[in-house]
Amino acid sequence: MEQDPPEQEQRLSAKIKHALIGSPHDINEPSIFHRLSLIPILAWIGLGADGLSSSSYGPEEAFRTLGQHTYLAVFIALATAFTVIVISYAYSKIIEHFPHGGGGYIVATHTIGKNAGVISGCALLVDYMLTITVSLVSCGDAIFSFLPLSFQKYKLFFVGCLIVLLVILNLRGVKESVTILAPIFIIFVLTHVLLIGFGFISHIGQVKPLVGEIKNNFQTGLASVGAFGLMAIFLRAFSMGAGTYTGIEAVSNGMQIMREPKVQTGKRTMVYLATSLALTAGGLLVCYLLFRIKPEEGRTLNAILSAEIFKDWPLGNWIALVTILSEGALLVVAAQAGFIDGPRVMSNMAIDSWLPRRFASLSERLTMQDGVLLMGIAALILLVYTKGSITALVIMYSINVFITFSLSQFGMSRFFVKHRDRDRKWKQHIVIHIIGLILCLTILIVTVYEKFGEGGWVTLVLTSVIIGLCYLIRRHYIKVRKSIRHLEETLSNIPPSEEYNDNPVDPKDMTAILLVGGFSGFGLHTLLSIVKNFPNVYRNYIYISVAEVDSGSFKGIAEIEALKESAKKDLEKYVKITRIHGFPADYRFDIGTDVVDTVTELVEKAVREFPHSTVFTGKLVFKHENPFQKILHNETAYAIQRRLQWNGIATMILPIRVDI
Repeated sequence: MEQDPPEQEQRLSAKIKHALIGSPHDINEPSIFHRLSLIPILAWIGLGADGLSSSSYGPEEAFRTLGQHTYLAVFIALATAFTVIVISYAYSKIIEHFPHGGGGYIVATHTIGKNAGVISGCALLVDYMLTITVSLVSCGDAIFSFLPLSFQKYKLFFVGCLIVLLVILNLRGVKESVTILAPIFIIFVLTHVLLIGFGFISHIGQVKPLVGEIKNNFQTGLASVGAFGLMAIFLRAFSMGAGTYTGIEAVSNGMQIMREPKVQTGKRTMVYLATSLALTAGGLLVCYLLFRIKPEEGRTLNAILSAEIFKDWPLGNWIALVTILSEGALLVVAAQAGFIDGPRVMSNMAIDSWLPRRFASLSERLTMQDGVLLMGIAALILLVYTKGSITALVIMYSINVFITFSLSQFGMSRFFVKHRDRDRKWKQHIVIHIIGLILCLTILIVTVYEKFGEGGWVTLVLTSVIIGLCYLIRRHYIKVRKSIRHLEETLSNIPPSEEYNDNPVDPKDMTAILLVGGFSGFGLHTLLSIVKNFPNVYRNYIYISVAEVDSGSFKGIAEIEALKESAKKDLEKYVKITRIHGFPADYRFDIGTDVVDTVTELVEKAVREFPHSTVFTGKLVFKHENPFQKILHNETAYAIQRRLQWNGIATMILPIRVDI
């Protein structure tokens, strides 16, 4: 039998989709959480690559900023390692107290307040957008630096293709994308262990003379510019290398994807990240000094260092080339942090009604599909806006993450003071967060001061605009929620017209199938509209609901079971109210990530059981429709109606007026 054209197109699109992003995951599979979670090593690769890759540009930026005072690099190296350890340890404490993840957004929300939370969340979103673009543009610069100048005109297109490729990989799933990119990370680690290790060992005899030279130059610097001048130079260079710390927050934000026990896995991942980043960034700065590296036009300091260290090795030029290419390739892996944690921040904010609810939804591959797509689109826009200029991007970069860092450290300090009666060691814990707060605020103030006029203002304006949009979205959702709650209270108080009906539903009678979500005025309005507009037509009422598994509930088996139990209780309330009003009623439900597909399957089964039936669902109708409302409220009702009507099932959408 030949298929209809629409069905053929649907099957073809499904085949293409599954070829690109894989076949759907079964949400009911008992081992699904174990299979999709990351062990510490994979979490280090997926979430730590952003931090480790920053050693490609963070230490260099700090070293170049020192100018003639390169002897201060040893103090920058110590300060960098100290800062990495302090911030990482502070975030390990955050992991203990916020094991379900969320990072800076959740911490600021719960320890300071909702206003601080939305500022932290929006700052992180912009930072992750820039993380993707900065990382991939840096990768493009590294690769195209080995190609003739005539190829430069293709760099923008190449970076754009990288963004699209990472979008596809992340639509397949976090673990799949991390596993594919793992070899790049391993090559980077091995080559840089060799680079820094051999560089230090081969020049260990020059450490003592170098210490004496640093001491003499320091005294000369004191005599020429004074203690205040040296401190200003140090702080400026230290802050200009702030990109080194931008990936540390990612681990605490991505706790949902950690293997059980999550806290231990998260803390071990943080140890891996802190150790590798402190040794790599600090080690590179020390090697710059040991090898007397001087900046050259068109070459990175790491490229110069690699060529110097491996120049006498067999195949030394090739080893140096692989080392630098591994840096460029790792920047692709680093962009993963934006695609993993950016959508996760959006989902947490969507659950709290700061962003459209669709950003909390999961795809059939159990990824935050809408968030991944938005991060990719934002990265492409930033790429076009800056024309692929790494200079313009770096100026915009690393400001926002220190807004989040500062709010997190202040929030945790406030948390321990508030709960000092419950924790005897609160004074020990609070010290690390106060030190972290001082460090982060210092870097933030100096960075904003240095970068604001050069283009850093764009980042702050963009963040402010997103914050403003978040407040508009939340205000709209609150108004709708109040309107529906008022409707629920009004309809729940309507007295029953008949005695309680405990008769079983009869498949031979006319049946109204109601598609409902949680128990609310939305579903009650649909029920009473049917009773009012179709008097004495329907004898049975069957409620169908899909408990949507979103990022908020996809945390473990216990959360999924709690979601099922909550859905059953809501449906039982509908059945009870319907029977109170004299009608036989029952319910059917399932869980899933795609509401349309799952509802369609449930309805088809119900229609086979109750052949004389009509499907009803409701849709919010506003007095003054606008595109803003269409973005915030999806078209699920219309999508379900189209699917069911195509299958020959009568489906009606009833309007539910919202007076706002």
